[in-house]
Amino acid sequence: MGSATFFDAFDALSLAFVLPVLIGLWSLTPGEIGILIGSGYLGQAVGAIFFGWLAERYGRVYSAKWTVFLMSVMGIACAFAGNFEMLLILRFIQGIGVGGEVPVAATYINELSRAHGRGRFFMLYEMIFPLGLMLSAQLGALIIPSLGWKWMFLVGGIGGLIVFLFFFKLRESPRWLISKGRFDEAEGVIKELEASTDERLPVTMSAHAATQAVAKGSWKELFSPVYRSRTLIVWTLWFTAYFVANGLNNWLPSLYTTVYNLPLEESLRAASVTNIVQLVAVFACAMLIDRIGRKRWATIAFLVAGTLLVTLWVNGAESAQSVMYLGSAAYGVMGTITVLLYLYTPEIYPTRVRVLGTAFATAWLRLASAIAPTILGFILGARGISTVFMLFACVTVVGAFVAFRMIETSEKVLEDIAP
Repeated sequence: MGSATFFDAFDALSLAFVLPVLIGLWSLTPGEIGILIGSGYLGQAVGAIFFGWLAERYGRVYSAKWTVFLMSVMGIACAFAGNFEMLLILRFIQGIGVGGEVPVAATYINELSRAHGRGRFFMLYEMIFPLGLMLSAQLGALIIPSLGWKWMFLVGGIGGLIVFLFFFKLRESPRWLISKGRFDEAEGVIKELEASTDERLPVTMSAHAATQAVAKGSWKELFSPVYRSRTLIVWTLWFTAYFVANGLNNWLPSLYTTVYNLPLEESLRAASVTNIVQLVAVFACAMLIDRIGRKRWATIAFLVAGTLLVTLWVNGAESAQSVMYLGSAAYGVMGTITVLLYLYTPEIYPTRVRVLGTAFATAWLRLASAIAPTILGFILGARGISTVFMLFACVTVVGAFVAFRMIETSEKVLEDIAP
């Protein structure tokens, strides 16, 4: 699952580092750049919901396996796109696979981890995603100037197909098997897990709990009185966090080239700093999240990122260096929220609707990631770079307000709601 998540991140960001070449090669306008970036995220919104439904019906592993296959095959196809229109279509289809993998994988890992210390364990696992983003950036800076833009898509696609083969050996989530009444299969998986460790944890399940475990879930339950407020809160958090994070991450390589006129290699190296900062920030979050709490971390992170973005707006983003340092720091802080949400969202829903709840929430991140680059493309041409950072800062204020209303998930609460 972690390897699949790595190539998901690689495929998601590959276009950002290809764009500085395609802008000159295909004479792309800022509006076309935004649309091209947005098309992949629209596909991801479709994929999150479709493969989320597939994961509830046929299993977490089954669904994740085919997301990897789709995104990898389409990644290879992108390498042979000859024009803007063809790449637009292929990135949309690839996005369906990319969007489906992460929420299903996050739910799978969440269901395999116990409540005590889950925050640190899960966040360390989720570091694979920013690691994929970071290596994508580093490889982009090396591969594209020397081998050409097509190799970025080929590396991600071929690597993903290799990972796809390993999915045929992966065991299904015991929690999902229990929710479907397949107790013997769940017992078999649990025995394999127990055989791999000397540690034994007491596990009990009452008759009432067993009955609840096989209760059938529906997407309508997300809007029931019990879950309605938390559903609306996480949807807003996903939208605001990714509007800023992916808006920054996808545009920065092109901004360095088009606004600050940096050479290609220097632009790619400057953009790669962003993902290094995020990796460091996510590691700090992993070490502290169980102590500080989900709610407090998210609120503070939004406020810190907003302060950095306001600073960029005030000074007019005068130089590439100020954008590289302040913009990268803002993205790094926002990156901790984007990863934190993959931990938090599955925690607030029961097994029967866990993937659906996570999938619907991540669909909002895809919409935000599609809308932000498109809007920014037009704002950049009409109002200039400083207005872009002002917009980002305003969105972080909304995120901070909503984060303050989050339901904290302490270890005691997690023990109660984990089934």
